[in-house]
Amino acid sequence: MSTLIGFDGLGELLALPFVQNALLACAVLGLVSGLLAPLIVARGMAFAVHGTAELAFTGGAAALLAGFAVGIGAVAGAVLAGLVFGVLGLRHRERDSVIGVVLAFGLGLGVLMLALYDGRASNKFGLLTGSIVAVDSTNIAVLGVVALLVVGVLAVLYRPLLFASTDPDVAMARGVPVRLLSLVFAVLIGLATALAVPIVGAILVLSVMIAPGAAAAQVTASPVRATLLAVLFAEVSLVGGTILSLAPGLPVSGYVAALAFACYLGCRLVARLRTRVPAAHRS
Repeated sequence: MSTLIGFDGLGELLALPFVQNALLACAVLGLVSGLLAPLIVARGMAFAVHGTAELAFTGGAAALLAGFAVGIGAVAGAVLAGLVFGVLGLRHRERDSVIGVVLAFGLGLGVLMLALYDGRASNKFGLLTGSIVAVDSTNIAVLGVVALLVVGVLAVLYRPLLFASTDPDVAMARGVPVRLLSLVFAVLIGLATALAVPIVGAILVLSVMIAPGAAAAQVTASPVRATLLAVLFAEVSLVGGTILSLAPGLPVSGYVAALAFACYLGCRLVARLRTRVPAAHRS
């Protein structure tokens, strides 16, 4: 049976409550991840995001095993990861090794918890690859609270965070509390990652937390424009990927990752063309 549907069928799917919840969750996540992505790229913390996603996965698996809401467990695990990475890995040369150690422990513990879980296999699979069906009213409430917290902290601390991200040595010399900001930013990454795990899964969190910022950095050096572009790319990837996944009924993570990668490739192409055109004029 064909998996293609017409506009009427798509409209019926979009009218379903769980689909509307998923689209709302994706829109909120796109805003949060788009705001954080340029700072994550500027600070070179892609591996930290991956490690945080694994701890969010562990927290979600623990909540699943204990019978609690997966979103709350993911937030708890991700915040714990942010605190651990912030406290133990403040020095740049120590960060990767600390993340690698904690990541391996968290991933192994999460797999063990999933093995002990006797419920539906789809719940286990959803933690790794995401599931729009898993986004319910509880997830929406957690999303809203966490998103308000992240956006509020960014609104207050954005300028010193940007300064500490682009030139930490000068920022420290100017009296900016770089260490404290690193800890706060690690917690913000943890919160945003926890939002992403139930939607795109722990495996492909990087597609929404890194790719939009990396794509924007290819075409502009302005922090403001980079942030706006990152939010746009994140929204296109998440909302567009969710809509594309409705007809075949496959995990949303693959579509989100494909759109995010397309945005990145498109920006790299634009950057390459920009460098070739002045060279042609000079010739």
